[in-house]
Amino acid sequence: MSLFPLFLKLTARPCLVVGAGAIAEGKIGALLESEATVTVVAPQADPHVEEWAASGEITLLRREYVTSDVEGMFLVVAGTNVPPVNRAVYAAATERGILCNAVDDPPYCDFYFPSIVRRGELQIAISTAGESPAFAQQLRKELNEQLPKDLGPWLMELGRLRREVTAVEPLGEPRKMLLHQLAKREVCGAQDCPTRMIAREHMASIKRVS
Repeated sequence: MSLFPLFLKLTARPCLVVGAGAIAEGKIGALLESEATVTVVAPQADPHVEEWAASGEITLLRREYVTSDVEGMFLVVAGTNVPPVNRAVYAAATERGILCNAVDDPPYCDFYFPSIVRRGELQIAISTAGESPAFAQQLRKELNEQLPKDLGPWLMELGRLRREVTAVEPLGEPRKMLLHQLAKREVCGAQDCPTRMIAREHMASIKRVS
């Protein structure tokens, strides 16, 4: 199977999770980290899920799932410990053209939750297409130990510098080469940062020509 990797914007999008136990809890947390608007349906909920509901971070409907719960959802996760229920949720979602993940049941998944290494806005997502989530988690641990801890702040500064360059430099090979050059060097917030000086000299030369 060939998967299409992408990073999806879920901010304020309605997402449904069916189930509120140990299986579903991690998926709810992942959706909250992505700033989705999360509705959870389950007759009972684990303490952490109850805390999210009490704080208003999720909407918790304490009842059994019904087919109409998937209506209007952008994304659906079936995370109960009852496979027939999860598969019924999957069927209802896909019938309506809604992507769905039945946790730990690969044939009933339109997408998979990856293992993620985070450094600020930098995310490295690892998927095994459901073959071995444990291996993906092990690989995440190894990458996490190897990557510098300050990559997040560094990336923020690189992003600011990139926007400065793209505001002046027109599209084309010179801009592409400069951006690749800057990404290989240390970027800092100080105005006398060597990388910023490279960018400023380049932008100044453009202004002189124009």
